[in-house]
Amino acid sequence: MNKSRRIVCGASLAGALAVLLHAFPQPASAADHVIRIGYQKYGNFILLKSTGALEKKLAPLGYGVEWTEFPSGPPLLEALNAGAIDFGQAGETPPIFAQAAAADFVYIAHEPPAPKGEAILVPKDSPIKTIADLKGKKVALNKGSNVHYLLVKLLEQAGVSYADIQPVFLAPADARAAFERGLVDAWVIWDPYQAAAEAALAARTLANGTGIVPNNQFYLARKAFADASPQAVDWVLDAVAETDRWAEANTATAAAKLSAGIGIPAPVLEVALGRQTYGVRPLDAETVAAQQAIADTFFSLGLVPKHVEVSAIVRRTGS
Repeated sequence: MNKSRRIVCGASLAGALAVLLHAFPQPASAADHVIRIGYQKYGNFILLKSTGALEKKLAPLGYGVEWTEFPSGPPLLEALNAGAIDFGQAGETPPIFAQAAAADFVYIAHEPPAPKGEAILVPKDSPIKTIADLKGKKVALNKGSNVHYLLVKLLEQAGVSYADIQPVFLAPADARAAFERGLVDAWVIWDPYQAAAEAALAARTLANGTGIVPNNQFYLARKAFADASPQAVDWVLDAVAETDRWAEANTATAAAKLSAGIGIPAPVLEVALGRQTYGVRPLDAETVAAQQAIADTFFSLGLVPKHVEVSAIVRRTGS
């Protein structure tokens, strides 16, 4: 092939490639920024994921979205610290353990307290009637999750030492199986698993968080991501706030949408959503103080290795 023919062929191939790229544009994630969000099998993020509203909001701004599901808060925080995700949502306790382990993240915002959304459950025919009756008993819980603090505070109120129970650390699915088979005496759990156990197993609530713990939900971000992309953080929070308002006004529809995605009956989810609270807001002094109380309690019990200052990793409004 002579030189002029090679030039013509090269030009033809380049032209054909340009036509193909125009016909089949590259996904946003290949060319632009991507926000990697960790979510759990319940809550506002899974609702937001199901609607595609965040993707629609961010696409014109040059951002794509990647979603990763986690069974609970502790592994989500581990992924955040490892740089595998940029943004996530978890209860009160996982951030305390993560900060004590020197995880590099910041608190972005929170939802109002929802103390009825977590509880200690016992089998319907259990002889256990009070928290004091848990002395010497096997209690299942997810270590480092929000219910860990609920258990500690309920025992403290009842005058029972944490050392006087037998904690059995299990993820929600395994804890449900152990509870159902009678391998543990009680189960400390959050919604929607709590509502599902009440409905399917007639599990009896020994106590929930009312008057004991706030049970806040927090939005968290990698510090590097929050520092580099503050506007993107605000865009995500705006989308969550919109989902919040919609879910609060359309509980039955939200329950049906969640049910299709997580396999829990809609009526059960309606109960759980009724115990949830709504309204994304920055962390105020009261919320920070409540988190600090959790951190101090766990340090005093030797459950975390060092004292932490929660206020040191709170994103300031407008920063």
